[in-house]
Amino acid sequence: MNWFSRMRQPAGSASGALPKNARLIDVRSPGEYASGHVRGAINVPLDRLAHDIESIVPEKTEPVLLCCLSGARSAAACGLMQKLGYQQVRNGGSVGAVAMQLDRPIERG
Repeated sequence: MNWFSRMRQPAGSASGALPKNARLIDVRSPGEYASGHVRGAINVPLDRLAHDIESIVPEKTEPVLLCCLSGARSAAACGLMQKLGYQQVRNGGSVGAVAMQLDRPIERG
C-alpha cells in the first residue's frame, strides 16, 4: 500500500473497496451538505441520526456507508449505528474520499 492509498483509507474503516451498493449517508449539518455532497447521499445530521435512522434504513442488514467532512463524525455515527444493531456499517471518511472512491460527482444545493 502506497502513501496515497493510506491517505484515502479512513482510520478505523475496514480494508478493501467501498461498497458501491451501500446506502450513502452524509452526517454533516444541512448547510455543509448543501455546500457539496456526493451524488446520491442522504443528509442525516449526526445530532438527528439516532432519532431518524430507523425510518431511513429500516433493514439493519442493509449496507450503509457514512461520510462527513473529515471522517470523525462519520466514525461516531458508525459506532452509534452498530450499537443500534446495524450490521453492515462503514465509515467512508470524508466526502471527497468517498466521491473519489465511488467515482461519483460532488453536487451542490
